[in-house]
Amino acid sequence: MRKLCLYFQVHQPFRLRRYRFFDIGNDHYYYDDYLNESVMKKVAERSYLPTNKIMIDLLNKYKDFKVAFSISGMALEQFELYAPEVLDSFRALAAHPNVELLDETYNHSLASLANKDEFIRQVKEHRAAMKKYFGVTPRVFRNTELIYSDEIGATVAEMGYEGLLTEGAKHVLGWKSPNYLYCNAINPRLKVLLKNFTLSDDIAFRFSDQNWAEWPLTAEKFAGWLREIPAREEVVGLFMDYETFGEHQWKETGIFEFLEALPEKVLGTTDFVFSTPIEAIEELQPVSDISVPHPISWADEERDLTAWLGNELQDEAFGKLYALHEEIRKIKDPGILKDWCYLQASDHFYYMCTKFFSDGAVHSYFNPYDTPYDAFINFMNVMSDFEIRVHTAVPAREKSPELARLTKLLKEKENEVKKYQDELIKYKGGDKLTTEKTASKKKKASVSSRKKTTVKKKTTAKKSSPGSRKKTSSSGK
Repeated sequence: MRKLCLYFQVHQPFRLRRYRFFDIGNDHYYYDDYLNESVMKKVAERSYLPTNKIMIDLLNKYKDFKVAFSISGMALEQFELYAPEVLDSFRALAAHPNVELLDETYNHSLASLANKDEFIRQVKEHRAAMKKYFGVTPRVFRNTELIYSDEIGATVAEMGYEGLLTEGAKHVLGWKSPNYLYCNAINPRLKVLLKNFTLSDDIAFRFSDQNWAEWPLTAEKFAGWLREIPAREEVVGLFMDYETFGEHQWKETGIFEFLEALPEKVLGTTDFVFSTPIEAIEELQPVSDISVPHPISWADEERDLTAWLGNELQDEAFGKLYALHEEIRKIKDPGILKDWCYLQASDHFYYMCTKFFSDGAVHSYFNPYDTPYDAFINFMNVMSDFEIRVHTAVPAREKSPELARLTKLLKEKENEVKKYQDELIKYKGGDKLTTEKTASKKKKASVSSRKKTTVKKKTTAKKSSPGSRKKTSSSGK
């Protein structure tokens, strides 16, 4: 029997609040709690909760129905904060023997493209989270957005994983089919399962498109497409965002009815059986290695990295963030380390994307910015403040000589500025006192002058009284 692997990605980032230039150095909280809570509750109601209920019902109804998930650490944290009932429902799913949980980067980050040590640290953190929340230790890995290359695969193999999921990109496969098991080109012990992007995207993106020639898509029609796959092809990977159900494809499109009907049509009318990734890896043999010298992903038509690192805005933001890695390693401050994690989410870079192709509309559902340039400016403002905090937090003995010199110089300048500010305040205060004294003296002088003038007037008046004028007049005669 051939194998059908259903895999779903579950992730929500901590979105940033509007962080303005004047917040830099004054406010170190970067997140939009209201927006994050609103999005989580909306997606929980529309997607996670109803879909999890359907999944549990299907698992109980069909003993051969199987499914796999990866859940980012950020999503788990937000479940705890805003939707604990969602976490409970995923725990119920994870407890079923036909459900497999996969590992990924805790932060849903691009660390595999930036720094090997940071990538390994995040994967270990996610593995610990899987043990903490679900009591499992995953054996299969999927990287953020299915990003993969030969070197990334070799690193994953070093960490002890038996298999990995990635995109069945045309420009990598050439004439080969994605419907086989492959292995890593550097370390053949790592087995590689590929996404069948045509069939996956029929559900994830085209399902509700009434201009699509195959609309409407039914479970019976989909099972018919599976039957048309050549008999020698052994495994089909259907990989997609879990938000496909209820959020990207609304309830009104019939997506839930499609999901509910799919197992019966697959198990009853095709020679496919449902399989978890680890089962496919254990039971199938790789047909060959797959050479991926340059990273691929499951995003957009190009299936490359340009959704996150395709323009100058993204490159500058990415470079500025990961330039701090060496300093971060020397810091113990939990607040800084938590921000370091949250700022690495790949979503921040996706919001800066200036091209809009196949799945751009999907990501726009959760994009808090009007334009990519707004996203860039906001992120860079946050980074300016974060960078100051990082530089300040690094112990003096741990800083490089040049950084220590610059930090010392900056501190001296700050002290000098403060000194001048104090002197200016003192000067302004003294000047005000002098002004008040001068004004007081002038007032007193003015009063004294008025008094003298009054006396003088009185004296003059006495001298020129009517009696005096008469005496003067008669003596004149």
